[in-house]
Amino acid sequence: MDPIENIISKVSHNNQKTDTEMVKRTYAFAQKAHEGQKRLSGEPYVSHLVSVAEILADMNLDAASVAAGLLHDVIELTPVTEAEIKTEFGEEISRLVSGVTKLGALPLPSSNKHRQAESIRKMILAMADDIRVILIKLADRLHNMRTIDFHKPTRRVEIAHETLDIYSPIAARLGIYWIKNELDLIAFKHTLPDAYADIHNRINKERSERDKYVVRIRHQLQEKLSAEGLTCEITGRYKNYYSIYSKMMSQDLPFEEIYDIIAFRVIVDTIPQCYEVLGHVHAMWKPIPKKFKDYIGFPKANMYQSLHTTVIVPSGERIEIQIRTWEMDAVARSGIAAHWSYKEGKAQDEATTRLFGWIQNLVENQATVQDPNEFLDNVRIDLFPDEVYVFTPNGQIKTLPKGATPVDFAYSIHTEVGHQCTGAKVDGRMVPIHHKLKTGNIVEILTTKGQHPSKDWLNFVKTVKARSRIRQWIKIQDSERSLSLGREMCEKVFRKHRLNFNALAKSGELANIAERFGFKEVNDLIVSVGYGKLTALQIVRKLEAGKEAEPTDFIPAKRTGDTKKRKERSGVLVEGIDDILIKFGKCCQPVPGDPITGYITRGAGVTIHRRSCVNALKMNPDRRIDVSWSSRATETYPAKIEVVANDRVGLLADIAASISKAGANILSADSKVAGSHRALLSFTITVKNKAQLESVVAEIKRIRPVNSVRRAEA
Repeated sequence: MDPIENIISKVSHNNQKTDTEMVKRTYAFAQKAHEGQKRLSGEPYVSHLVSVAEILADMNLDAASVAAGLLHDVIELTPVTEAEIKTEFGEEISRLVSGVTKLGALPLPSSNKHRQAESIRKMILAMADDIRVILIKLADRLHNMRTIDFHKPTRRVEIAHETLDIYSPIAARLGIYWIKNELDLIAFKHTLPDAYADIHNRINKERSERDKYVVRIRHQLQEKLSAEGLTCEITGRYKNYYSIYSKMMSQDLPFEEIYDIIAFRVIVDTIPQCYEVLGHVHAMWKPIPKKFKDYIGFPKANMYQSLHTTVIVPSGERIEIQIRTWEMDAVARSGIAAHWSYKEGKAQDEATTRLFGWIQNLVENQATVQDPNEFLDNVRIDLFPDEVYVFTPNGQIKTLPKGATPVDFAYSIHTEVGHQCTGAKVDGRMVPIHHKLKTGNIVEILTTKGQHPSKDWLNFVKTVKARSRIRQWIKIQDSERSLSLGREMCEKVFRKHRLNFNALAKSGELANIAERFGFKEVNDLIVSVGYGKLTALQIVRKLEAGKEAEPTDFIPAKRTGDTKKRKERSGVLVEGIDDILIKFGKCCQPVPGDPITGYITRGAGVTIHRRSCVNALKMNPDRRIDVSWSSRATETYPAKIEVVANDRVGLLADIAASISKAGANILSADSKVAGSHRALLSFTITVKNKAQLESVVAEIKRIRPVNSVRRAEA
């Protein structure tokens, strides 16, 4: 059978009135456009397009989505233009294909990070206009992950990390958990192969016993509910490997202490029956306090609804039980696809638009963010919400991420309310502004005119909106202070060289100098002096020399051409500057191989941080400067690792020997034994690069009683 016929059959089954001829035409068009192109596997490129279209058909999407899936790479990989697609297949399909297409023609200086940020930014804007764009993109990513083994190892890891960072969370936010789980599993296998293999082996080692256990628990529950006259379906399943690993890491638990590896699902006909089942479950087995979640009363933003409870069965083991209706189960499996509201040629309905308002919020929050690192970090924050539901005094519900504070709540109401927040009442009682809100809280914000945000607020706010608005205010204040300081410094130095700063500014000469330094305005030039990116003496020299050449001893605000890497200090190259003091952040302890960024500090040179460092993310982006590791670096760098293991005689000596075997030196060591003979060990070691650090971790993992090894913040 021609592969397109299978897709046509599925599309027709979803909607008998669908335009199948149009799908056939797009398939023929894609075949011709990609003729001669091969995938890394050696298969014709069109096989990938067919697989993507088949995934979309399995999601019950409309013919336009399936057609766009067949055409999603033609603009990027063939001479076909968007205009040709519009002429051939119409506005709707053209818009979908354009939304999915990656940015392939960014300016040359753009880094991979810039390219990724701009691609994702375009994708987010497109899906705000039409949610089908991201569904096509997810199908594309899913098939690429299924065939990831044909890439080189380093490229596999890059793709897998991007999948865990961006695409898996988007699938979760859209409620398409079958895609999320498959993406997580494949990405986990390639980013952390040792951890994946360990969990896989541990689960399969006792699989036959666990399978018998699942049958026994399911039988007991079925017997009880049938006796109560409830008709239901009960299933038991193993948790996703990545979910198990994430729980081990977030709660610092060894595998043996993960009790809910198996989860049971009870599906009934009505919502009242869900609560009735819950009552019977709690009557049978003892519920664990604070392990009950009512997502029926408080649905997740992605429409997910279910009751979750964890109970202790007579054998002493904990099990998680999810209770939901058939309709809720359909949503839990397919997310927005279960509520698909597109018909041929019609837009999505108001209810779906309202439910996915978070996409619009994400677009609004990113509108003013130019720095790619900050943008990608903000996207991650938006995509990883563990939500709480709180109320305004008049009963309006606000959804905030777990750990949100009254300041986050204030900014969710209005920027000015956030700026002027001086206190809050939660359930009628005064609380500090860093108080963590809980579901059900009634929050009242107290404001004072003239109050301004504090930089300290960045230490506890959780929402992107609050963080970006606070940063924006601080940036404006910093800019004003730096303008004043820069003007003062310029006037002083200009007087020493018998130059009139104000006269030169009015004459337009400084505007020419600003342009030569890469600034649009004279004020931008002066602000850079106040920041410490440029010295007043460099401006004077430029004026006196009258040269047209680009100076080589300053830190530019922005460079649009090639940049030269200058003299290195401590194994680090700083873009566009030499002879400057380099310091390393003690908070994150970067080593060669880590993605790094630099921050200019007044009078203290450049401080180097890992890009993922929490402290670095809080700093003013205007003080950020591009840095990179030198390939000739010979120094050693400190790094901290933490080890969790079952205690035994000689454990510390064995770990020390493993560190030495990997060629690293121990600067300090600390160990203690917690409950149940659990050893917690911390080492500060010196290594030449990240590869050596990973070698140390691998050596320690080979020691039998070791449960986990991780790199820690200092």
